[in-house]
Amino acid sequence: MTTFDDRERAFETKYVRDEEMAFRITARRNRLLGHWAAGLMKLTKEEADAYASAVVQAEFEEAGDEDVIRKLVSDLTAAGAEVDEGAIRRAIEEQTIEARRQLMQSE
Repeated sequence: MTTFDDRERAFETKYVRDEEMAFRITARRNRLLGHWAAGLMKLTKEEADAYASAVVQAEFEEAGDEDVIRKLVSDLTAAGAEVDEGAIRRAIEEQTIEARRQLMQSE
């Protein structure tokens, strides 16, 4: 085994670990976003948990955050919550930071 092979394997391992962490951060962020939105919609705890799971599932519709943003805008508007897309985007940034913090603490 050469040093080059060892370095290549190390980079591949790091890449896989980084991608897994990015996935976990996004999933945690979306769950936090779901709970944030559920609070604005005044849902019960059980409804909030179910809604947070639905927001996590919305991420799988297409690449990027636009599917989650559309879901949140639609649901919040339907519930009569006064929240615009800019506020949702700020919440995404805040919840991403919180999700990363939570995951780093748990490791």
